[in-house]
Amino acid sequence: MHSGELARLAGVTVRALRHYHRVGVLAEPARRSNGYREYDVHDLIRVLRIRRLASLGIALERMPALLDDTGGDAGELLDELDAELAAQIDRLVAQRDLIARLRRAGAAPDLPPDLAPFLTVSAAGLSPHLARFDRDQSVLLAHLAGEEGMPYIARFYERLSDPRLLPAMTAVSERFGGLGPDSTDQDVAELADGFMAAFAPVVEELVASEPPPDLSAVAAVFADHTAELLNERQRHVLDVLERRLDDHLRAKAGDRS
Repeated sequence: MHSGELARLAGVTVRALRHYHRVGVLAEPARRSNGYREYDVHDLIRVLRIRRLASLGIALERMPALLDDTGGDAGELLDELDAELAAQIDRLVAQRDLIARLRRAGAAPDLPPDLAPFLTVSAAGLSPHLARFDRDQSVLLAHLAGEEGMPYIARFYERLSDPRLLPAMTAVSERFGGLGPDSTDQDVAELADGFMAAFAPVVEELVASEPPPDLSAVAAVFADHTAELLNERQRHVLDVLERRLDDHLRAKAGDRS
């Protein structure tokens, strides 16, 4: 039979046959006088065996030894294949769980699932520019904090997303988004005061309950991102807030000691 007949009987394509030849799982048969390959029933059986092995997930490059071994013990290979499939199932189940969590949060698929519910809430009062900044920072923070730091980051976002804080978050976000070259030191001070009054106790409580992950080694990455998306006045108020929070936490730690 010629290649088209073999392909039809075996349920594959002629292109697949050529690929089997290239990788060495199917020997190239002799050619007729007209130049066409001539296959026989043994080639058909070989292709059917290749299809059967492929259906189990065996890679083509591993097939020659199996196809040519008529008396080997296949138990070890089947155990290995079963373990690989079990691992794939676990990955797929985990992926479906992530998709379900993102769907419940109404979040975009590129957001960290652990933070997505809180980002959806906090973004409600933000301008598109600041919502993008908040989203990008969360993606960066989730990656740099790693699996060990993620539970802390998630608890931090959860505390800040408390519905009781939403009015204060909206007010601070509006002030922050309005900062620009014409903003005065008084504008910065009022924004910082509003933030500290609403959120410093939350940060203090969280830090007191468990130490935050150390992100000092990647501070420059955050600085680069901030410099690109925020104007000078906005960056200045973040510096002010960082100093005031540090001073506040040190003072509270001193009181407890």
